[in-house]
Amino acid sequence: MSPPNEAPGADSNPRDGDFELVTLRNGSRAVRHLGHGEVMHPSVGPWQEALRLYVEQPRLAERLLQPGSPLVILDVGLGAATNAVAALSCARALGAERRRPLEVVSLEVDLAPLRLALADAAGFPFLQPFRDAAEALMRDGVWEGEGLRWRLLLGNAIGHLEQPLPPADLVYFDPFSPASNPEMWTEGVLARVRAHCREEGEGALLMTYSAATPTRVTLLLAGFYVGAGVSTGTKGETTVASTRLESLEAPLGERWVERWRRSSSRAPHGAELTPEVEARLLAHPQWRSR
Repeated sequence: MSPPNEAPGADSNPRDGDFELVTLRNGSRAVRHLGHGEVMHPSVGPWQEALRLYVEQPRLAERLLQPGSPLVILDVGLGAATNAVAALSCARALGAERRRPLEVVSLEVDLAPLRLALADAAGFPFLQPFRDAAEALMRDGVWEGEGLRWRLLLGNAIGHLEQPLPPADLVYFDPFSPASNPEMWTEGVLARVRAHCREEGEGALLMTYSAATPTRVTLLLAGFYVGAGVSTGTKGETTVASTRLESLEAPLGERWVERWRRSSSRAPHGAELTPEVEARLLAHPQWRSR
């Protein structure tokens, strides 16, 4: 029996290492991990989710129309490069109106999803305008053109997060879920991500598909302000985090705290809810600021 979002016919799915291509019931192509079975962007298809969460939500086009230093995106979980290419496509579409360069720094441990997606031009047509860029990225670790720069840091993301990186204006936090990839969702890792965020100016925004209570708890403990993010269709809500409370359109407030108190999932990812952890959460400046 096929998973709920997947159409029948998995026996003929192209495979590369631990990954395979699948067709969702809405007709979109997507990448699935053969081990834990998780599908990348399973709700409305990769391109629609990337545009909604990672381009439209942070108003990327508006940011690029304002003069300034290069806008840096930290892309945690390159996958099939859908989020990165959505950002690059937005920048390229602005043409001469764009007033600042864009740099995307992608972290990824396995390039099989990208190889599969590039080999399926009909299923992933949105990648084709950046096909040469993606191939150069895999080959050389970097691609540059038209005020755009795309870098690949290949290997375990946690190790790369311990190294110097350019301050990020936006973070696309899109690893596999906490159930499938628990090490990426801990307070320690998210605190490292927080340390790479830009402090000056507008600060930085982090977007992620997870709206789970433990995800929001962990982001708060890692030093972010946290709010509700846009819907992706099947997901009623996602999560946005920021280095500045005023950057959030729908910050969590006392109603969320009250729901958290009643929740059966109150602990952060990868840790227990000790009295010390609870005290830290309740002392977060997000609640005092409101």
